[in-house]
Amino acid sequence: MAEPAGSTVTKEKSKPEKLGTQANRQWPIKQEFSPEILAEMEKILPGKLNRIVQMSLAGCVHCGLCSDACHYTRSIPEDKTLLPAYKADRFRKWYKYRYDWLAKVFPSFVGAQPLTKELADEMYDKLWGGCTMCRRCTFNCPMGVDYGMLVRAARGIMTQVGRVPKHLQDTIDTHYNAGNNMAVPQDEFIETIEWIEEELQDEEGCENYKIPLDKKGAKYFLTLNPREPKYYPLTIQASAKVLNAAGVDFTISSRYWDLTNYAMFNGIDPDAKLFASWIADEVKRLDCEYLLSGECGHGYRGLRWELANWLGGVPFKITSMMELLAELIEQGKIKLDKSVWKGKRFTYHDSCNIARSGGVWEEARTVINATVDHFVEMEHNCEESFCCGGGGGALAMPEFSPRRIAAGKVKADEIRATGANVVLQSCHNCTDQLKEICDHYHIDAKVMNLAELVAPALIL
Repeated sequence: MAEPAGSTVTKEKSKPEKLGTQANRQWPIKQEFSPEILAEMEKILPGKLNRIVQMSLAGCVHCGLCSDACHYTRSIPEDKTLLPAYKADRFRKWYKYRYDWLAKVFPSFVGAQPLTKELADEMYDKLWGGCTMCRRCTFNCPMGVDYGMLVRAARGIMTQVGRVPKHLQDTIDTHYNAGNNMAVPQDEFIETIEWIEEELQDEEGCENYKIPLDKKGAKYFLTLNPREPKYYPLTIQASAKVLNAAGVDFTISSRYWDLTNYAMFNGIDPDAKLFASWIADEVKRLDCEYLLSGECGHGYRGLRWELANWLGGVPFKITSMMELLAELIEQGKIKLDKSVWKGKRFTYHDSCNIARSGGVWEEARTVINATVDHFVEMEHNCEESFCCGGGGGALAMPEFSPRRIAAGKVKADEIRATGANVVLQSCHNCTDQLKEICDHYHIDAKVMNLAELVAPALIL
C-alpha cells in the first residue's frame, strides 16, 4: 500500500523504536497493612496535603447533602457505609488525629482516630472500591469539599506502600514499560493503522482518504485510546472518515499516541506527568498546532486541564474530538443525512471528566441534534449527569466488579426511562461500563460514540 501523504514512517516498519522507559517495572503489591506499612504511610501523609486536600479534609460539616448525589448511595441505599462523607471520613479520621488540635484533648468529639490496620482496611475498601472520583458530590457540597482530590490523595498514599489493586497497577506499569497501556508494539500499531486506512478507502467516496502517520506540520495531532487499535478499530476508521470528509489536516504519531493516563487513578503524580509529557513531546516534535484528544473521558481531562499544570504550560492548543465535530458542523464543513438513523431513538451519557470536570456538554448536543431527529435527554444530564459507574479506574479493579455493576443501577434506570435504543457517549471506559450495565439490567440498547454516529450520516 502506498505510504500516506506527508508521512515520515519508513524505518519504524523494519526496526521499531523501543518506547516507554524500558525499565520493565512491576510495582510491588502488598496484600495487607502490616505495622511497617502503616508506619510508612504516616511518613507519606504530609507530602500529600496540598491546600485543596487539607480544605477538603477539614471542611466537611456532615450535612449529608452529598448522599443523594452519589451513584453508589442512590443505587445501593441499604449500605450506609457508601455515603460520600462516610467514605471520606476513613481518611479524615486519621488526618484529624494527626493535625486537629482539638483531637489532642477530645479525639472522639471530632471523630479522630489513629491509623490502625482496621481503619486502613476500610479506607482501602471504600476509596478504591466505593468511589469513582466522579465529583458529583463535590458539585452538591455547600462547603466545596473536593472528594475527587481527597480520594486521589488517599489512593496515592496507599499506592506508594503497595496497597493498590493489582490489575489497575499492572495497567499503569504496562504503560510505563511499553509506551501505551495495552503494550501494542509499534510495528503492529503501524500495520493496524495502514489496514484501517485500506478499509476506509474501500468505502464508496473515500478512495483518497488517508490516515497520516508522523506527518510534520499537521494542524491536529490525534490521540487514541489503546482499546481502539486493539479491539475497536472501526472507531478509528469512523474518526478518520469524518476528519477526511471535512478536509481536516491531522496526523497520528507512530510512537506515542495513547491519551489514557491511569496514573490519575492511583495518585502517583510522577507517572501521570511522565505519560502526559510523552504526548506533549510528540506534538512538539511533529510541530502540530493542536493536540486533539480522542473520545476518552479521563484522557481528555488529563490532556486538556492537567497537562499544562504538570508541565508548567504547553506551546500548543488543546481540544477534543467532540468540540471539533461541533465546530465542523457549525462551520458547514460536513453535511449530514439524518435519514440514516430514521427509526432510532437516542440518548446521551455525559462522561464525568468531559462534562462535570471538563465543562464540555453543549458541543455533544450540537453534534447529536445535527445528526438525528429523535434525541431524548436523561433525567440528570450535562454537569449533573450521574457517573456510569466505570470511572476512576473501576473497570481495572475486578475485585470490586459486583459493587461497580450494582452502582450502575441509577444510570441504567435513567437509560431505560428514555426508551432509547441507542446510548451515545464519548468515552471508552463509559462504553464498556454502559454495555455491561445495559446487559445486566436487561436494557436493549446499543452503545456508540459520537464519531460512530456521525460517520455513517456523512454526505460525501
